[in-house]
Amino acid sequence: MKKKNEKKHEKNKEVEGSENKLEELENQLKRTLADYQNLEKRVVEDRAQWIKLANKQLLLKILPALDNLTRAQEHVNDTGLNMSVGQIFNALKEEGVERMETIGKEFDPNAMECIQVIDGEDGIVIEETRPGYKLYDKLIRPAQVKVGKKDL
Repeated sequence: MKKKNEKKHEKNKEVEGSENKLEELENQLKRTLADYQNLEKRVVEDRAQWIKLANKQLLLKILPALDNLTRAQEHVNDTGLNMSVGQIFNALKEEGVERMETIGKEFDPNAMECIQVIDGEDGIVIEETRPGYKLYDKLIRPAQVKVGKKDL
């Protein structure tokens, strides 16, 4: 009878050990699956960041030409030019690019370069000589501005 009980006890231990091993393997599988899902998410995020970075480099090459077109608009009233510049700004906006508003705003050294201090309200942008741009709310090119100072 003792041998039967011992064998039964051994079998129970074996089953218990197998159940523990199974539980351990299930937990390991869950962790591995979670790691894989996190990796998939990170790959998607990295790819999106890479595309944004590539867009930034392209934009930095195109913006000087856009600056020239907008300066030309100030001197020439041409419907075709105005439409083309408008289309470019709309396309940029669709891709997450925003032109910063600076005139009349407080000078922000993180987003603007002061190229001259002129007579005007202290610390307020009086004139913009080159617009600044953001890509998905990240600065890609600071604005160049003239900042006011009283009693100059």
